[in-house]
Amino acid sequence: MPQDVLAEIQTLADLRREIRAGRMTGHTAGLAPGKLQCNIAILPAAHALDFLRFCVRNPRACPVVGVGETGDPGLPTLGEDIDIRHDLPRYRLYRDGQFVEERTEIAAQWRDDMVTVALGCSFTFERALLAAQIPMRHVEQNRTVPMYRTDLPLVPGGPFGGTMVVSMRPLRGRDVPRAIEICARYPQAHGAPVHVGDPSEIGITALDRPEWGESVTVRPGEVPVFWACGVTSQNALLAAGIPLVITHAPGHMLICDTDEDATGPARTT
Repeated sequence: MPQDVLAEIQTLADLRREIRAGRMTGHTAGLAPGKLQCNIAILPAAHALDFLRFCVRNPRACPVVGVGETGDPGLPTLGEDIDIRHDLPRYRLYRDGQFVEERTEIAAQWRDDMVTVALGCSFTFERALLAAQIPMRHVEQNRTVPMYRTDLPLVPGGPFGGTMVVSMRPLRGRDVPRAIEICARYPQAHGAPVHVGDPSEIGITALDRPEWGESVTVRPGEVPVFWACGVTSQNALLAAGIPLVITHAPGHMLICDTDEDATGPARTT
């Protein structure tokens, strides 16, 4: 983000204004500390109920925190003035399961039958772990967290299904119990890890070759720890091959008014 733009941002309203105006198009990691950031999936109403069934049946990977009304770009339970057509720094468009383009707004692509689904994000538990002095290697190395396909089956919902995608963070062995305890407090942000230790036990054959993100160093005395990942939902959406899906670009999340420490059932609008 240009320094002159960064200097102007004092409040969440300022940040949303800069994103909406297309002046802030970078990733949202580290912005608006303490506020919930969300993965976004926008799809036609004809497929939305099946997608929500899929998410509810697989809450670790796809924790629903908000659902919009059909045709309404607002998400009032997550922010009074959210306009999902403009309030992500970058969007990705897919047609029939194929990537089409990346954009900084989707006003022209919005339709009266579109439904927005907001899903919890790992940024929430990462901040909690860092606050507890548990290092995040991908942050230290300025890399995108590594993500992998697994053989962990998902419960299908309509055309949506497949296997879970996980993210990996190496932790010191002594930090693992504390990390599990902390992350369990955030069910809206993937919750506790789904696996600790040998990656082959969940179908990962090469820890140094993630399917998404970048590999990170695992040092002696550290243990690979795996969390359910929001890429799971994007994989399921693309594999279903539905006519139009719009998502956030990786790392370019919706920043909500809601505090990230808020817990409880899915919020609907």
